[in-house]
Amino acid sequence: MKDVPASSVTRRKFVKGAAAAGLMAGLGGIVPASARPRGNGALSGHLIYLSIGEQEIEIAGRPARALAINGTVPGPLVRLREGQDAVIRVTNQLKGESASIHWHGLLLPFRMDGVPGVSYAGIGAGETFEYRFPVRQNGTYWYHSHTAVQEQLGVYGPLIIDPIAPEPFAYDREYVIVLGDWLFGEPEAMLAKLKKESSYSNYQRPTVGDFLRDVSEDGLRPALATRLAWGRMRMDPSDIADITGHHFTFLMNGLAPEANWTGLFRPGERVRLRFINAAAVTFFDVRIPGLRMTVVQADGQNVKPVTVDEFRIGVAETYDVIVQPAGGDAYTIFAETMDRSGYARGTLAPRSGMSAALPERRKRPLRSMADMGMAMSGMDGMQNGGAESSAAGGSMAGMNMTDSTNASPAVMHGPDKHGPANQAVAMAPKSRLGEPGTGLENMPWRVLVYTDLQSLEPGYDRRPPEREIELHATGNMERYMWSFDGKKYSEAMEPIQFYYGERLRFTWVNDTMMEHPLHLHGMWMELDNGHGAHKPRKHTIVLKPGDRLSSEITVDAPGVWAFHCHILYHMEVGMFRVVSVTAKDGEAKG
Repeated sequence: MKDVPASSVTRRKFVKGAAAAGLMAGLGGIVPASARPRGNGALSGHLIYLSIGEQEIEIAGRPARALAINGTVPGPLVRLREGQDAVIRVTNQLKGESASIHWHGLLLPFRMDGVPGVSYAGIGAGETFEYRFPVRQNGTYWYHSHTAVQEQLGVYGPLIIDPIAPEPFAYDREYVIVLGDWLFGEPEAMLAKLKKESSYSNYQRPTVGDFLRDVSEDGLRPALATRLAWGRMRMDPSDIADITGHHFTFLMNGLAPEANWTGLFRPGERVRLRFINAAAVTFFDVRIPGLRMTVVQADGQNVKPVTVDEFRIGVAETYDVIVQPAGGDAYTIFAETMDRSGYARGTLAPRSGMSAALPERRKRPLRSMADMGMAMSGMDGMQNGGAESSAAGGSMAGMNMTDSTNASPAVMHGPDKHGPANQAVAMAPKSRLGEPGTGLENMPWRVLVYTDLQSLEPGYDRRPPEREIELHATGNMERYMWSFDGKKYSEAMEPIQFYYGERLRFTWVNDTMMEHPLHLHGMWMELDNGHGAHKPRKHTIVLKPGDRLSSEITVDAPGVWAFHCHILYHMEVGMFRVVSVTAKDGEAKG
């Protein structure tokens, strides 16, 4: 029995500056029991009730309108057990507005997947929908709305599935840590502004001062050539996140940084932290200064333990880590945004009311030629001024297609430029699985990379893939258009065809300069990261700019499934497709 069960803290009215434990005690009944230091408030059992409704809340001292689940944001911790039959009744109390709940990463019948227009019609205002499905897995997952932008407004929560068999690692207590990004104002209004000016929220664009610094470091001609090249491509090297800390407040378990969510420990205990990135847009770089973290699960699946100092968690991913704090000190859980415009923050402490220093904020990163699929030997000169020729489809004849910093070969892009909906193409994309990502390249400590992840048990399906499907992530950053193969969902109504029972290779190429956390519903993707039978299973895979990667899928889930970028605003404007799983003879299976 764990001393302190999984904890999920809600965003509610609070006294500014109060310590976390005092805050929880003072609010008493209006804080979910799962948020209290020694209470187990998880919803569990055979029958679970959830209700979606409008709620007035307060974040960082400011009033806000939320769509809450059971009156809280994040929603309550749902705790299931592997092997049980789950029955979850969701009531929509919104006025004149449909709603939905999708069980992210769960393997279930497609009619229970919770995607309006794909697996069902959604939950009408005033209606209740009953989800019924067998629980076939264990680990850390989450749930959220798949209706319009409700997820950004607060319709999300953690979901933990306890295993039947003993876990292959030991720990003494655990906490669930849900990361989020809160937008004051209406998400629809923000999306409209991004469509008019994609850099609307970016207050970190290069300045005259930056140019003068580049001149000082590199010389006038190279600095000017680089600036002009970016201008000709109509791209911004500081375009790291669509929405920044200028508009977002970043949350840990529903609390803004100054509220300082706190998890307690006894010195020497092994503490399991279940990280869930439930943000709509934001990637977080997570570290706990003074503590190393041993990663034991990725996307709910056990992996061979790997000890790191920092990891990047993409939108919709989950990572479970174990830490072992010693002594009487407090430790800061620091989740810095990828663009360095803000952070979420919490504390691990042996006593209530303690806090630790915040680490120094890092300089915002910039995009590079590698992010355009151009970082190859023989192309270094393009860093200063020549990049636009290749972005526009200039000649690549005679160039070495082997990356100068990685042994993986680059692959020439085909002749298809994907039409006007795509701004440029990655002329020679390559696998970037061994890279930590933009802004983490030169850290003086160990950062988790995808090639570190190995499934603890070998995969059950050792067949080689029978065929390959290649899909390109496409977009026009300047016009805020996002799509696959140059077509948004409304223009590509034909589903991607999978055949029941086949072993499939799914290859993605990123022709944009943004990261895309790509999520396939209903089936595991085995990330082809060089570990053979031990390649990790994931439900969400981050595709880096200029990246080319593959996963292998055992197509074992009949029905119609969603596949999309999990950045909410990218999905809303068209980066979404449907996968149809049928028998090879064309008959529906299952």
